[in-house]
Amino acid sequence: MKLLIVEDDSDYAASLREDLAALDHEVTVTDNGRDALLALERDRYDAVILDRMLPQMDGAAVVRHARERGQTVPVLILSALGRSAEKVDGLEAGADDYVVKPTPASEIEARLRALIRARGWQQQGAESDTLRAGDIVVSPGQHRAWRNGRALDLAKLEFGVLAELARHAGSYLTRAMLIERVWGYDFEPSTNIVDVQVRSLRRKLCAPGEIDPIVTKRSVGYMLRA
Repeated sequence: MKLLIVEDDSDYAASLREDLAALDHEVTVTDNGRDALLALERDRYDAVILDRMLPQMDGAAVVRHARERGQTVPVLILSALGRSAEKVDGLEAGADDYVVKPTPASEIEARLRALIRARGWQQQGAESDTLRAGDIVVSPGQHRAWRNGRALDLAKLEFGVLAELARHAGSYLTRAMLIERVWGYDFEPSTNIVDVQVRSLRRKLCAPGEIDPIVTKRSVGYMLRA
């Protein structure tokens, strides 16, 4: 598994990293909440091991922000805070499991595998899988989308176009393909309904200074940058 450990106790983090690496896992360590969120934006992990008491942003806030940004990665909170109220707070923030220190690496590994299995069963064949294209995240199941962590306020058809482009990021979709998949009826060559929705979508996707993520190719169609 590719794991992210978020732990500000350097000795404990090093020990846990060594134990998990010995179990054949690829492990990255960061020591504060803000860097954890940046790591999740930059890379994909199979699971996160997250401390509660962190500098800059505590663990519950980290997982809450991650979920708000569309991150669905399994999160296990590993903390010295073991009161029932503290566990409830972490789980309600969006964590998938909560374990009190000290816990052997073998048990942590087993819990992470169980979380990943459960996540796979929940998403098997489901529309809820998160779609990613560059700095854009789309959650069809939640009908929500984000760019650079910024929630996008999209109308139904705008969302449908974005989701379809995200499913095929890096490839061009013709207007006929988008009409069929988003609107659900045959393409009329004279209609410009796709162009209208794409123009509107572009305005909402692009904050000042951001590159337009949708590429138009004349006589071909539209592509979302991967």
